[in-house]
Amino acid sequence: MTETVAVTGALGKVGRAVVQDLVAHGYGVHATDAQGPFGERAGIGVDVMRADLTDYGQAVEALAGCTAVVHLANIPQPGMENPADTLNRNLAANDNVFLAAQRLGLRKVAWASSETTLGLPFEVPPRYAPVDEAHYPHPTTTYALSKVLSEDVAAQVSAWSGIPFVGLRLSNVFPVEAYARVRSFHGDPALRRWNLWGYIDARDAATAFRLALEAETTGSQNVIIAAADTIMDTPSAELLAAEFPGVEVRRELGTYETLLAIDAARELLGFEPQHSWRDEV
Repeated sequence: MTETVAVTGALGKVGRAVVQDLVAHGYGVHATDAQGPFGERAGIGVDVMRADLTDYGQAVEALAGCTAVVHLANIPQPGMENPADTLNRNLAANDNVFLAAQRLGLRKVAWASSETTLGLPFEVPPRYAPVDEAHYPHPTTTYALSKVLSEDVAAQVSAWSGIPFVGLRLSNVFPVEAYARVRSFHGDPALRRWNLWGYIDARDAATAFRLALEAETTGSQNVIIAAADTIMDTPSAELLAAEFPGVEVRRELGTYETLLAIDAARELLGFEPQHSWRDEV
């Protein structure tokens, strides 16, 4: 029997990739988004239903008939809405989806947290590098705060319901077409120091969400999801020395190794990035 997964925010950068990946792996998908086009006009291979997840009833409807959810629907970054609206709307959507999952008895919740929970943008240097899950929490915007607080809510709802939750602290998502601008960063490492030169290919992000649905996990777990390399053509150790002198480097680094550590995602989910900008540019 085909498992049907609810995907919220299905028309976003990650949402499109998640839908494509799930369908390719034999899942049914119930896709929703707050903005269209809707129905078959969405053009992603499945119909998309309108849903405003800040309304609890619509959240329940978005998940009804499904056994699991990939929850992506949020204001996706700071600066798009005023700070209060960003905090309030993201929290409302996340709370409603998590509680709807509890009410409907879903078997798994995989949802989009953010690298910003770790202290991004790094206007103040990180305490050490590579940054890992122990660097959490350090929100510097209401967007990041919405994710930190949502991780707390996820932990409580998971404990109440017994549903395993996995929050993916996504790095800056790059669809394939975005790689065309990567070379423009390389003349000035300061342009991308804000997130330690991290990124994640949208296809690898989609794989991570599917693995989060499939892996045997308990409680509420939150892991960093980033590419295995940086977005730069300068060695990682040199980037740190130039932009963050004095920051403790806790292990010997591979030449272009990510400075957003993905060891925990490898261990928990079996996640291993398959895509790099170096293969596309």
